[in-house]
Amino acid sequence: MSTVVQKYGAWLGFAVAAILLFAVAPAVLSDFRLSLLGKFICYAIVAVGIGLAWGRGGMLTLGQGVFFGLGAYMMAMHLKIADAEIAGDDVPDFMSIAGIRELPSYWVPFTSPFVTIVGILFVPGLVALVLGLGVFKRRVKGAYFAILSQALAAAFAILLIGQQTTGGSNGLNRFRTFFGFNLNDPANKQMLFFIAAGVLLAVVAITRQLMYSRYGELLVAVRDQEERVRFLGYDPANVKVVAYVTAAFFAGLAGALFVPIVGIVSPNDVGIVPSIAFLIGVAIGGRTTLLGPVLGALGVAWAQTTLSEQFPSGWTYAQGLLFIVVVGFFPAGVAGLFALRRRKKSADDAGDVVDVDEKELVK
Repeated sequence: MSTVVQKYGAWLGFAVAAILLFAVAPAVLSDFRLSLLGKFICYAIVAVGIGLAWGRGGMLTLGQGVFFGLGAYMMAMHLKIADAEIAGDDVPDFMSIAGIRELPSYWVPFTSPFVTIVGILFVPGLVALVLGLGVFKRRVKGAYFAILSQALAAAFAILLIGQQTTGGSNGLNRFRTFFGFNLNDPANKQMLFFIAAGVLLAVVAITRQLMYSRYGELLVAVRDQEERVRFLGYDPANVKVVAYVTAAFFAGLAGALFVPIVGIVSPNDVGIVPSIAFLIGVAIGGRTTLLGPVLGALGVAWAQTTLSEQFPSGWTYAQGLLFIVVVGFFPAGVAGLFALRRRKKSADDAGDVVDVDEKELVK
C-alpha cells in the first residue's frame, strides 16, 4: 500500500482535491460561501507562484499585487465596456457620471474579449520579464530586491488612485455580465468557482513539474549557491527570471478571476498591504513545499474573513504576530513541521540517531 501511495501519491492528491473542489464544496456550501471560497482560491493561485519564486528561488517578492492588479484591471475594464454596450452607452456608467463621453485610448483594446484574454495571459508576464531582466542582470537580490518590488506595488496603487478613468480610489465594480453570462445567476457564479478551482489545480500541476525537473534543481542551486552556479556556466539571472515570470503569470490569472467572483477591484487590492498578505499565507503554510502555500493562503484568508468580523481591530495584530512567530521560529512553516516529523520518524525506524535541523528544510 505504501509503495502505491509513493508511486501515485501526486495523482491521488489531485484526485482528492478535485473531488473536494468540484463535488463536496458545491454540495455543502451556500452560494455565498462558495463565492467566498472562490475568492480564497484566487489568493491561493498567487501563493503558488510566490512559493516557486520565494520558496525555491529565494526571491522575496513583495510586489505581487502589481501583477495581480494588471490581470484584475484588464478583466474589469472589459466587463465594464461589455456592460455599457448592453445598456447602449458609449462609456461605462462611472465615466458618464464623471462627464467622460469617450473611451480613453488605452481602454479601446479591451472592447475585444480575445484581446482581453491575450492581455491577461501575457501582459503580467511581459512586465515581469522586463523587470526581472533589469533587476537580476544587475545582480540585485536579497533585501534590495524585496524593497524594490514593494516600491513598485506602492507606485502602482498610487497611479491607480490618481486615474479618474480607472475609478480612482473606488476602483471598478458593479459588473453585470461575464463574457455574456449574467453574474447574478447562481449557476454562473458556480461556473466561475469551477473555473477558479480548475486553474488552481492546473497551476499546482505546472509548479510541481517545474519543482521536480532539472530546472527546479537548478533554481534551488541558484538560491543556495549562486556564485557556484555561475562558475558552472549557467546564468543565474535567467533562472530567476523564469520563476519570477511564472509567478507573475499566475498572479495575473488570479486577478482576472478575482474580479467577476468578488465583483470589485480597487487600489486597496493591489498595493503593499495585499502584497504582504500574500506572503503571510505562503510563509505560514510552508514556502518550500508544493501545497504549503495553497493551504496557508486558504487558511489565512479564511481566518481573516472569520475572525476580523469578531475582532476587527485585533486581527491585524494577530496576523502580524503569527507571521513573526512563523518566520522567526518555524521558517519552514506548518508543512515543514510535518516534514520534520516524518524525517525524525524515518530515522527512528532505521535505528539511526540523526540530528535533524529544521533550517535544512528551507534549503
